[in-house]
Amino acid sequence: MQSERVANGFRLNKVGVTGVMKPVQVRRPNREVTLTTTLDVFVDLPQDQKGSHLSRNLEAINDVVDRSVREPVGSLEELTETIARSLLKRHEYATTSEVWASSDYFLERTSPWGRTSLEAYRLVARANARRGAPEVERSVGVEVIGMTACPCAMETVRDDVLKQHPELGEWPAGIPIITHNQRNRSTLVLQEPSGHEIEADELIDIVEDSLSAPTYGLLKRPDEGRLVEMAHRNPKFVEDVVRDILDRLLKRYPKMPDATWVRVRSEAEESIHKHNAFAERSTTFGELRAA
Repeated sequence: MQSERVANGFRLNKVGVTGVMKPVQVRRPNREVTLTTTLDVFVDLPQDQKGSHLSRNLEAINDVVDRSVREPVGSLEELTETIARSLLKRHEYATTSEVWASSDYFLERTSPWGRTSLEAYRLVARANARRGAPEVERSVGVEVIGMTACPCAMETVRDDVLKQHPELGEWPAGIPIITHNQRNRSTLVLQEPSGHEIEADELIDIVEDSLSAPTYGLLKRPDEGRLVEMAHRNPKFVEDVVRDILDRLLKRYPKMPDATWVRVRSEAEESIHKHNAFAERSTTFGELRAA
């Protein structure tokens, strides 16, 4: 039935399945980890075909995931590339395929005060394949939850305090002032050109270092106060976060080709508003270097 011709035949860019959850074995330095991974897989559909053979998508996923039990994959982006190639083999009518994978991921972190814990992050990977093209375009990304402190409210409070207490003259240097905080969710997705290996752990560091402060699952009372003080000494808008991530990317990967694509987005879940603040930049390394 999927192969029937339809009267209103229009080509569709993406047809497939989403939300497929699988355990994937991944090689890490000196260890192997099992990532509970959610997969979205698509192929394009020509105008002369009624529907896509969706079961073939699940077959492609199952073959690669089952193989990872015996031969763990090197990364999520390697997994998506293998599935993307398999989709084009199984869907002979398709000219493009696209695969997204996302997974929860844990890293051991030590707070500035010496407390060690496993902290949660999220990995993202994407692969785009085109029939006849020699290479598959791969991307790797991370999502990091941290903390930002609002610079605007900080300045407003400082001005109000100085107006109410003119005897202070000016605010003491090096002493942070109160402001409202946000839980910040920032995402970085970076194209991985051939010959340029990118470690997700490095991307996590870049994003986390660009926030006002990291966050931790477990904080004792003294640590809470120190963390709040740390964030207040480093206030940032979402715009600051995005720009700082881009700046750190350029410094960390100075030899990345100009055509390499990157997308950075930051969303701050506001504590004094019912809305969130958001900023994003999609660009290439060449455009960033020319700025």
